[in-house]
Amino acid sequence: MSLLDLLLHVLNFAAPALMVAIIVVLCSRIVYAKSRPLVNRWFQLAVSFAVGLSALLLGLWVFGTDGKLATYAVLVVGCGTAQWLLLRAWQLK
Repeated sequence: MSLLDLLLHVLNFAAPALMVAIIVVLCSRIVYAKSRPLVNRWFQLAVSFAVGLSALLLGLWVFGTDGKLATYAVLVVGCGTAQWLLLRAWQLK
């Protein structure tokens, strides 16, 4: 495997985590419009991406392969929970 092939494999592995993080951060502006986030949007994106990538790596370690539906479910729940915590959504009334 060449270096370019390895880079493409890693980028394709991380792409779902990045896309879910972007969608969660952008949709949080609509859903939690009244909240006052603890941090700026770039930090929210970085945290959501890190949580999502961790979920994908955990799924790869547990199942031995990537692309399992359970892994993607953990990815979505993890990113959503991280965003909920960063926005202090439990304090909204």
